[in-house]
Amino acid sequence: MLTPIAYGLAIVLDVFILFIGARFLLAPHAAAAGYGVPARKDGDPAYLSIKGLRDLTYGVLGLALLAFAGARAEAWFMLVVALAPLGDTLIVLRNGGTRVVAFGIHFATAVIVLISAALLFAV
Repeated sequence: MLTPIAYGLAIVLDVFILFIGARFLLAPHAAAAGYGVPARKDGDPAYLSIKGLRDLTYGVLGLALLAFAGARAEAWFMLVVALAPLGDTLIVLRNGGTRVVAFGIHFATAVIVLISAALLFAV
């Protein structure tokens, strides 16, 4: 019973970060607003693209690890990659974003990613 939940949550998280990466590449200003720190209309295109590429890479790597290396490798990946939403929490707070977005989106994501890691380690 635990295995389908662990794998399912990992797949959902990996696909979700793929979506976020694609959104930053295709609609960067809307994605930045959703992130919690809107980008200037006439600037920041390189940084928005970097964020999109980073997130796409995380999603592809997560899916590849799950498919080719197994649950334990994915668990370690999730444990390490939880640093990104924890850092995003601080970035939003330090750059004028709201506490609701910082904790309700980014910190909550970090907690869910850590839960995913724990479930995968338990498989």
